[in-house]
Amino acid sequence: MSAQAARFDEASQKKLERINNNEFNRFLSEYIELCKPDKLFVCTDSIDDIEYIRRTALDEGEEIPAGTKGHTVHFDGYLDQARDRERTKVLVTDKSRLDPKIKSLDREKGIAEIRDILNGIMKGRTMYVCFYSLGPTDSEFAIPCVQLTDSSYVAHSEFLLYRPGYEAFVRSGDENFFKFVHSQGEVDEKKTSKDVSKKRIYIDLEDNTVFSTNTQYAGNTVGLKKLALRLTLNKAMKNGWLSEHMFIMGLHGPKDRVTYITGAFPSMCGKTSTSMMPGETIVGDDLAFLRKSNGHVRGVNVEKGSFGVVGGINSRDDPLLWKAFNNPGEVIFSNILLTDTKEVYWIGKDGEVPAHGYNHSGNWTPGTKDRSGKEIPASHPNARFTVELKTLDNLDPNLDNPKGVKIEAMVYGGRDYDTCVPVEETFDWTHGIITKGASLESETTAATIGKKIREFNPMSNGDFLSVPIATYIQNNIDFGKDLANPPIIFGVNYYLTGEDGTFLNGMTDKRVWYKWIELRIHKEVDVIKTPTGSIPKYTDLKKLFQEVLGKDYSKDQYLQQFTLRIPQHLEKIKRIREIYKTSVANIPEILFRMLDEQEQRLEDTRVSLGDYVFPDQLSK
Repeated sequence: MSAQAARFDEASQKKLERINNNEFNRFLSEYIELCKPDKLFVCTDSIDDIEYIRRTALDEGEEIPAGTKGHTVHFDGYLDQARDRERTKVLVTDKSRLDPKIKSLDREKGIAEIRDILNGIMKGRTMYVCFYSLGPTDSEFAIPCVQLTDSSYVAHSEFLLYRPGYEAFVRSGDENFFKFVHSQGEVDEKKTSKDVSKKRIYIDLEDNTVFSTNTQYAGNTVGLKKLALRLTLNKAMKNGWLSEHMFIMGLHGPKDRVTYITGAFPSMCGKTSTSMMPGETIVGDDLAFLRKSNGHVRGVNVEKGSFGVVGGINSRDDPLLWKAFNNPGEVIFSNILLTDTKEVYWIGKDGEVPAHGYNHSGNWTPGTKDRSGKEIPASHPNARFTVELKTLDNLDPNLDNPKGVKIEAMVYGGRDYDTCVPVEETFDWTHGIITKGASLESETTAATIGKKIREFNPMSNGDFLSVPIATYIQNNIDFGKDLANPPIIFGVNYYLTGEDGTFLNGMTDKRVWYKWIELRIHKEVDVIKTPTGSIPKYTDLKKLFQEVLGKDYSKDQYLQQFTLRIPQHLEKIKRIREIYKTSVANIPEILFRMLDEQEQRLEDTRVSLGDYVFPDQLSK
C-alpha cells in the first residue's frame, strides 16, 4: 500500500482513515493499482472540497466560463454527443435470462476487456474519489455510491445532480454500496475524449459496478443516472419495490392542497417541462424510487438536480428554467453555442441565431458543414443543461424528506399522433400498468421518407432494463396488489394531431390536463366512461381552461381531442400483442387477457356507434 499511499496528500489520507468498509478499501486499492493515476483527491461533503472540483474543471479546460456568473460550458467530442446504445452492455453469466432487446455481454469476457482498457489509463492524471447517495441520505431509500473518475467535469456534474454521501458512507460501516469507475481516456487539444474505438459502458450486475471509458458525454459517464438505473432496477426486483424512469411533482389544488404524482415519458416527450410546470412544485424530473408503506406508495427523487435537453427552452413556455438560465447561479451547459461575447445560445432560444460562435464542432457560422457535407446546427439537438433543483423557484419542500412523499397517481405518456386522447384515467391498477405502461409507444418521424416510426418502450424504461421484460411487468403488477389505496394510473398525450397533421393541443394545455387529474384523484369531477378508460367532461375542462390559462375552450376543440378513434386503438392492440407474442418470453397471461378484453369493448362499440365516437355518444 506504500506506493499507493504516496499518491495521496495528507488531507486525503485522513479522509480515508474515517471509512471503515473493507470492500471499499479493496475496491479503491484495486483500481488505483490498475488505472495508475499520478495522484488522488478524496472529496467529502465539504463546500471546500466541492469548490475544488469546480475550480479544477475550469483550470483543466473541461469547462469554460460563460458570461453569467456561475455558468459554465462543456463540449463533448463530435462523435460523443448522446447515450451510446451499441456500446452500453449488461455483463451477465447467463445471457438466456435476458431479453434479446437488452444488450449484454459475457461477464468474464467483459471484465477482461474493460480491465485491459483501464490498465494505466489514468497515468499523468488525478483520480477523484467521490461519495454520493442515491435518494435522501439516512433513509430506507438511500443507496450509497462511490465514483472513481479522472474527469473533473463528471465529478462536478454529479455534485450538482446527487446528494453528497461521504458522511453517510462513514456512518454506514461495512454496508454494501454501488461502484462506478470512469476514465475519459486520452484527450485531444479540445480536451475531448480521443479514442472512440475504446469507448465502453459496461454494467456488472453481479458486483454492482458500472464501468465507462473513453467518453465524456454525461449520459455515458455520470454513472449514477441511467447506468445505475440498471443496478437499482435489478435490486428493486429482488426486494419488492420499484425503480422507475419517472418524475415526481406536487399538484396544487383547492385550499392549498398538494397531491403528489409520478410520470413516465420517453426522452423528448415533455417529461422535464411537465415536472416544472408553473403553479406546481417539483420533487424530481427523471428518476424515482417507490416503496410501499402502510397500504400506500411513497416515493423519492433519486437525484437532487436535473440533466435535461436545453433545446426549445424559451421565456414563454419554460419560465422557471428560463429564469435560472438567465441569472447568476451554478449551471453547466453542454454542446450549446458559445458566442464571441460569452453568451450561450441553443436552438429554440429567444432571439436571433448568432452570426458566429464556438460549439462542439469548433468555430461555427451559419452554414458550417461537417466532413460529409452535412450542415451543423448552432447547438447540438441533444445539447443539455445540468442544474440543481434548488435553483428553481418551484422546488417542493419535500425534496429531501427521508420518508418520501405519498404518491396518489402515476402518469404515462409518449409521442402519439393519432390514437390516444389528451388525458384519460384507467379502470384500475392492473389495467393501467398493462394498457398504459406496458403498452407505451412513442413516435418519431423519419424525415427522409416521411413515415411514422413507433418505438415500443414499456414504462419508458425499455432502454434501461437489466431484467427480463416479463419479470419487470409482473413486478409492477404485483406491486399494486396488496395496496389499500394504489395510485390511480392515467395516460396523457400532448401530440395528438388532426386530419391536416396539425397538433390539437397547445404547448401549455397540459397544465389543464394535470389540474383535472388533481381534481379527479379527489373525486371532485365526474367522468365519461369509454372502452379504454374514463375521460373528462366538457364542462369541467371549459372551466379549467378559463381558470388556469385564461382562455376559451370550445366544444369543437373538445370533440376533436376526445373523439374515440377505434381503428387506431385496434391497430395499437394488434401491434402490442404481436410484440409480446413474438419477441418477449414468459409474459404473464393477464397481459393478453386484458388486451383482449379492451379489444372486445372497442369492437362492440364500433358495431353500435361506428369507427369514430364523440364523448357525448358515450355519455348517453
